[in-house]
Amino acid sequence: MESAPGAEYAPEAPTGWRRWRGRLARRILPRSLLGRMLLIGFIPLLTTQAISLELFYGNYLQIVSRRLSGDMATTIAMTLDMLERYPSPADRKWILEDAGRRAGLVMTLHEGGSLQRRGSNHVLGPIDEDLARDLEASVRWPTFVDWKKAHRRVMILVQTPIGVLQVVALRKRLDVAPVWLFVAWASGSALLLFLIAALFMRNQVRAIRRLARAAELFGLGRDTVPIVPEGAQEIRKAAVAFNRMRDRINRFVEQRTTVLAGVSHDLRTPLTRLRLSLAMFPRTGMIRAEDLQPDITDMIGDIVEMEHMIEGYLSFARGEGAETPSVIRVEDLFEESVTALRRVGARASIGFVNPPDLTITGRSNALRRVLNNVVENARHHATRIELSAERGRKQVFVYVDDNGCGVEEARRESVFRAFESDKEGGTGLGLAIARDIIHAHGGHIGLETGPLGGARVRIELPA
Repeated sequence: MESAPGAEYAPEAPTGWRRWRGRLARRILPRSLLGRMLLIGFIPLLTTQAISLELFYGNYLQIVSRRLSGDMATTIAMTLDMLERYPSPADRKWILEDAGRRAGLVMTLHEGGSLQRRGSNHVLGPIDEDLARDLEASVRWPTFVDWKKAHRRVMILVQTPIGVLQVVALRKRLDVAPVWLFVAWASGSALLLFLIAALFMRNQVRAIRRLARAAELFGLGRDTVPIVPEGAQEIRKAAVAFNRMRDRINRFVEQRTTVLAGVSHDLRTPLTRLRLSLAMFPRTGMIRAEDLQPDITDMIGDIVEMEHMIEGYLSFARGEGAETPSVIRVEDLFEESVTALRRVGARASIGFVNPPDLTITGRSNALRRVLNNVVENARHHATRIELSAERGRKQVFVYVDDNGCGVEEARRESVFRAFESDKEGGTGLGLAIARDIIHAHGGHIGLETGPLGGARVRIELPA
């Protein structure tokens, strides 16, 4: 029996151990982004400080400690050998004084004394173990090292055949620096750096939280004010993109709501005329077709007008989002529009296209529709139309110039709204559809004063 296609590539089901490990990780790891960012920053910082402490403690401190303790043990061993070689009391006194003076030690021989304890009372650091080990290797008699009896001094007791040799040395002769001081410095610096990192991370996470909150409120239908971009560059870009999306959706909903409201208003007039025409039809007697012909012609005209309106509404409402983007040659678009304009008797020409092989990436049918709507609007207000285009730094500029009367500066924004039309029988949706399509491509469309004396439609698209 053959296996199903792709069965050999099926993902392996998690084992009991892997499931348990995943649940444990989810319970231990923080769930918030701030907690995880702090954990990501704290673990390497702690690891780095631990490695630094180990390098200092395990290498430098131990090497220096071994050398100092070795020198101390050698000095004591040489002194004991000289005491054994010159046993007279005068020689012993001279040896202890001279060795102590040269080595910076205080040596005292307690004749007849006995050592009550061996080894050492431990302190923090490797120095106590190193000294005890070196004394055991250099001195053949029992020893005891007392670190705690005298302040800032260490006392070394050696059991000899004639008594106990007491050696008092300053602690700094054996100790480089307190280990706790380095531990405190490493821990304090790590904590300070962690607090600074936590402060910066908190500010970044705050911007993300605001963006998430604004998205949640917008999804619930509660319109919010635009987000102020703050934080890292990526978060600022996300906030700017969210504001643009919010404006576009609000504009989309507003325009569609306006269209739905306008449908009943604009269709009411032809429907009323149709109703009146039907009400005036004779209901009895003989009816001649030629007598009804004017009424039928008027009714057909009303239906054609309604079809034109409905087609405009549907075109505006359905948008062009399903079309796949492709690379379009600008000059080809211009030639199609110019040919169509000349076919209806308009004077149209192509101006400069810089460079000649200028291309844009977008939905071809949608951009053709934009250009057709713009030039059709210009045709009703001018006798000459010129198309041109040029490449900018990061965008492509398309210009449609005419020699008409132009558009007042106060109306240059309102003409792109739905139902704004000064043409009899027009729906006022052509430029509104063009603006929606251009915005969907990430571009901008606006009106200016053109070089031909009339209006210039300036279309800006990403390169």
